[in-house]
Amino acid sequence: MKTRQEVINYCLTFENVYEDYPFSDTNFTCMRHNENKRVFAWIFERQGFIWVNVKGDKGWLDFFREKYDSVIPGYHMNKEHWNSMILNDTISIDDIHAMIRESYTLTLSKRKRK
Repeated sequence: MKTRQEVINYCLTFENVYEDYPFSDTNFTCMRHNENKRVFAWIFERQGFIWVNVKGDKGWLDFFREKYDSVIPGYHMNKEHWNSMILNDTISIDDIHAMIRESYTLTLSKRKRK
C-alpha cells in the first residue's frame, strides 16, 4: 500500500464511514464514522511519502513502533494514543490493515463496540 487512494479505498471497506477534507489544504484527508463523526485515519503526504495516522491501544502502539522504523508516535497527534505509519514499503500490508482496523474499532461509538 503506497498511495492515498489505496488507503482511502481500504478504509471505505468498513461499515458506515466516509472520506472528508476538513481543511482548505486538500493534502489532509480523514476517514470518519458516519454515526459519531470521529476520525479513525488521517491520510496526508509528507516528505515524499503517504503518512497515515491511526489510533491504537497502548501496547500495540509500542509494539508497532518497535517493529518498524516507519511507525512513529502520531505526527501532530496525541503521542500516547496515535501512531503515524509512513508508507515507504517497509510495513507489511497485513500490519497496515491491522492498525487501520484497530483504529476503526477504537473510534466507534461505545454502544457499537459492544
